[in-house]
Amino acid sequence: MTDMGRGNFRVFDPSLLEGIDESGDVSRPAPLRDRLRRIDAETQPPRPAIETARRATDRGPEAGPAEKQDASDPESRDNAALPIGVVLDVAGAGSQIAIDTRRLTECFDDPDPSIAMTGQVGSQIKIRVGNSWLLASVRDQRQDRRAAGSIVANIDFLGEGKEEKLTGKLHGFRRGVTRYPVPGAMIYPATTQDLRQVYASDGRSSIPIGTVYPTRDIRAGLYVDAFLGKHFALLGSTGTGKSTSAALILHRICQAAPEGHIVVIDPHGEYSAAFSTTGQVFDVSNLQMPYWVMNFEEHCEVFLTSEGSERQIDADILARCLLIARQKSRLAGQLSKVTVDSPIPYLLSDLGAALQDAMGKLEKATNSAPYMRIKNKLDEIKGDPRYQFMFSGMLVADTMKDFISRLFRLPGGGKPISIIDVSGVPSDITATVVAVLSRLVFDFAIWGREEKTRPILLVCEEAHRYVPSERHADGSSVGRILSRIAKEGRKYGVSLGLVTQRPSDLAEGVLSQCGTIISMRLNNERDQAFVKAAMPEGARGFLDSIPALRNRECIICGEGVAIPIRVSFDTLEEAKRPASDDPSFIALWSETGGEEDQVERVVARWRNSS
Repeated sequence: MTDMGRGNFRVFDPSLLEGIDESGDVSRPAPLRDRLRRIDAETQPPRPAIETARRATDRGPEAGPAEKQDASDPESRDNAALPIGVVLDVAGAGSQIAIDTRRLTECFDDPDPSIAMTGQVGSQIKIRVGNSWLLASVRDQRQDRRAAGSIVANIDFLGEGKEEKLTGKLHGFRRGVTRYPVPGAMIYPATTQDLRQVYASDGRSSIPIGTVYPTRDIRAGLYVDAFLGKHFALLGSTGTGKSTSAALILHRICQAAPEGHIVVIDPHGEYSAAFSTTGQVFDVSNLQMPYWVMNFEEHCEVFLTSEGSERQIDADILARCLLIARQKSRLAGQLSKVTVDSPIPYLLSDLGAALQDAMGKLEKATNSAPYMRIKNKLDEIKGDPRYQFMFSGMLVADTMKDFISRLFRLPGGGKPISIIDVSGVPSDITATVVAVLSRLVFDFAIWGREEKTRPILLVCEEAHRYVPSERHADGSSVGRILSRIAKEGRKYGVSLGLVTQRPSDLAEGVLSQCGTIISMRLNNERDQAFVKAAMPEGARGFLDSIPALRNRECIICGEGVAIPIRVSFDTLEEAKRPASDDPSFIALWSETGGEEDQVERVVARWRNSS
């Protein structure tokens, strides 16, 4: 075996891994720490010592307090310069290493937090390969029963960077591996300065969202074009800060692109307060979504109540009558053809009349049941005030242009985000409303291919409701359109953001289409396994820490970041947070007064909206 880490070529003696202690006793191996020091003493001190010693001088007044302390502390210099372990074997995506436990103890109190965390699960270490540094993440650990004071760990390769000849600094980091280490290569702690180079922006547009763990001051960012261009998913159990983190990311995107086009499906009314000044909020009081923009499949979900073979009969009847109603529109004469899917206005009364006429032509009254089912449902919806936001007679005018302009923020006027609060939509048509909104985003992008591209971001909260896995699938149109956006949307400039606390309930193929996955703490083992299967192999060391993440911490991997990264999210201002905080039971249950008036107001709102 050889160690080519320094300027010279040195034979690495594997017997040192099973060597003898200083007394010459061969009954037990010498501590790995002593063997590493003897190996390191055979040649000149490694270059990281030079780099560490010059760190404060090179940075000048820009160095932070932690860095200045790190650069001036002899113990920190020693910890960065001395190896902590050795490579045992190498595979394509990772390696197995041996780490000295006493060296880890020495590093534990280091003022540099990156060195203090070195060797622990999820931390980064580096291996010198020729004139380059290879960065890796520690996936797991176990005690080495063959050697005292040694730990065996598996690592995943993250990428490599060049080493400056004079300072030993890591620079020019890139994802992937071109040169692999050999068994016997020395392992060193990755310093904060190393990680600063690794996570430094490569010039692409990015948004800051937090701090890289375990450092104190290295900013974590998302490359916006890659993050949005290939979809993203934000996952996390209830109570981990998922909605606040989503709001933080959206706020940063809006700040970076104040003329953007973002549509958020909000099933709980959480985001209205967060974007009241930077976006447009729509709910049942002002959405005014015309019913006639629905296609035939969506009409069936609203008007058909039958199942099985009867449903197909009802669908055929509805198709004929809907086409008749659309053909009576004054816009029909301006089009070369009109179909049941044509988004042109028609009167609900024309649809009812078509049903009545068709039913009157029947030879036997016993065949009128399908017509009556559809007509009764139509009359029910027309007379129910809960559906007025969509089926009002005032929405018969051709308002499609104005509706799309308002919804997609075209133009945005400095308010690039639309919050669609569907919490007040009747539950039996909520999925259909989301399907219509999602399809309009996709169809607008398709039919606008000959125009200037205006990318649209569609964010879907509680995504597992609308794109369920096969075992929960109900064949609804919303699942099909969101799946299609996930597969084809990026071709037309449509980005999809999925937010959910139950990733295992998502459709199997949808999460795999997300180029960037942001995973907060997940408590359910099935959810953890599902996310691990969707993430790249190089992120395994990070993924194992998902159950141990604190609130507002996450693992990010994929196209939006250079390498897998653990991030502590920034604190979002109170006024910009969604209304998703958990109530303080003790504090609220200690207050009294005004209960009767409160109940009266709640009942009034309840009755008015029901």
